[in-house]
Amino acid sequence: MLIMETQRLTSTAAETPLAVITPPADAWDRFVRSQPRAHLLQLAAWGDLKSAFGWESDRLALTRDGQIVAGAQMLYRPFPMRAGRMAYLGFGPLTTDAASEQGLWAAIDRRMRQRGVTFLRWEPGIYQADEPQPDPAAHGFRPASETIQPPRTILIDLSPVEEAILARMNQGTRRKIRQALKSDIHYTNGTQADVAKFTSIMAITGSRNAFGVHSPAYYEQAFALFAPGGDGALILAEHEGDTLAGVMVFALGETAWYLYGASSSVKRNLMASYGAQWEAIRWAKARGCRVYDMWGIPDEDEAALEAGFQEREDGLWGVYGFKRGWGGQVIRSLGAWDRIYKPLIYRAYQMAVRARG
Repeated sequence: MLIMETQRLTSTAAETPLAVITPPADAWDRFVRSQPRAHLLQLAAWGDLKSAFGWESDRLALTRDGQIVAGAQMLYRPFPMRAGRMAYLGFGPLTTDAASEQGLWAAIDRRMRQRGVTFLRWEPGIYQADEPQPDPAAHGFRPASETIQPPRTILIDLSPVEEAILARMNQGTRRKIRQALKSDIHYTNGTQADVAKFTSIMAITGSRNAFGVHSPAYYEQAFALFAPGGDGALILAEHEGDTLAGVMVFALGETAWYLYGASSSVKRNLMASYGAQWEAIRWAKARGCRVYDMWGIPDEDEAALEAGFQEREDGLWGVYGFKRGWGGQVIRSLGAWDRIYKPLIYRAYQMAVRARG
C-alpha cells in the first residue's frame, strides 16, 4: 500500500494533480528499475544498508493517476553532539517530465524543512555529453567543499565482444589477465558463507595500502541485500586453499559498479586480482550490462593522472595504477552541491571540515 501524505501539488498536466507519497520499498524499486537513469544508490536496499550503519533512509515520490512519476531516496546523518543534521541525495532524483521535476523539488524542499535539516548535499551523478544536464544552481544549490562519492571514475564499454574489450586494454593488463587465467586459480561466485573470506583479505588490503575499510558486518549486509536477487555478486579467486582476491560487484539496468575489491599478500605473482576483476566484468556483461563503472579514481584530469600515478600512492592514487589499464574512459560526475537551510550551523560545519584538513 502506498503511504499517502496530505500535500497535493499543482501539475501542468491540468487533468490530474501530483500527489506526494512515501512509497514502500517494492513500489519504489519498481519505479527505479523502470528509469533510464536508474542507479544502485537509489534502490531501497541501499537505503537499508546505510541505515544499518549510522544513516537514516527516507523516500519521497510523486504520483499521477496512482503511478509514481518522480522521486528520490535520501539519507540523513546527525552531526556530532547533535549540533545539526545533513541530508544526502545521491545519483537522483528520478523524474519523468518537467512538471514532475518541478513538483518533486518543491516536495523535497518541504521535507527538508520538516526534518530540520541543516543542508542537503546533492550528487547528481554522471551525465554524458549528449544528455541534458541539470543546473544545481537553479534549484538553490551551491558547490560543496567535499564529496560523498568519488567524483571521477573510469567507465568501461561492455558492448563489444570479450575479445574486443580485451583488445582495448593496455598490454600489461591484458597479459596479467591471461596469466591469471592460466595459473590454476579457481574463480567462484561466492555465497553468504564466503563473505568472511572476502572480509579477511579486505582487512589485509586496507592495512597494506593504508586506506580505511568497512567492518565485516557491512560487507555481509551488502551481500545479503543485493546478491540473492541478482543485483550483486562476490567473485573470489582461490588457489590451493588460499583466497587470493575478491571483487564485490553490483548491477542495475545497463550499468555495473565495482565498489569493493581486495587481494591477499600471498602469491601475488599469480595476478589473481586481475583474474577476479575480469570475471566480474564477464558477470556484468552476461547480465546485460553495457557499462562497467570502476568507481573512484583521483579527482584530476587525465593528463595529471598519467603524469602522477607512478609517483603517488596516497588516497585513490594507489588504485588508479590498477584501474587505468582496463581500457575505459575517464569521466567526471557533476560533483557535489549543497542546499543550505540553516546558514549559521552550516557555517560552523564548514569550519569544522576545514579544521580537519
